[in-house]
Amino acid sequence: MDELVGQLAAKAGINGAVAEKTIGIVLGFLRNEGPSDKVQALIDQIPGAEAAIAASNNSGGLSRLMGGGLMAVGTRLMALGLSMSEIQNVARELFRFGRDKIGADQMGEIISGTPGLSQFA
Repeated sequence: MDELVGQLAAKAGINGAVAEKTIGIVLGFLRNEGPSDKVQALIDQIPGAEAAIAASNNSGGLSRLMGGGLMAVGTRLMALGLSMSEIQNVARELFRFGRDKIGADQMGEIISGTPGLSQFA
């Protein structure tokens, strides 16, 4: 997880705490909305990912009020202080990291199998 947080913080220009929260939010979204076997393979390759996902789920009722899907993720990431361009940079960096960990084909299946995600690839 430290490797991913460091890469994300450096390349997306955000601080480490925000990077870690962002990773948890995005991975939690992928787990809920994407092809579960492929997403789990990615999560399994990132030590500390389960803890980050669990920590990101502690937003209480606010997440339930926002609904689900990509719009809710965007709202949560903007609440962390990220702009749309930073969110796009974060997504691209996470996808690049995922391709390195599980391969381009599996990462492509996650992107294509998750509603709305291809616009960030």
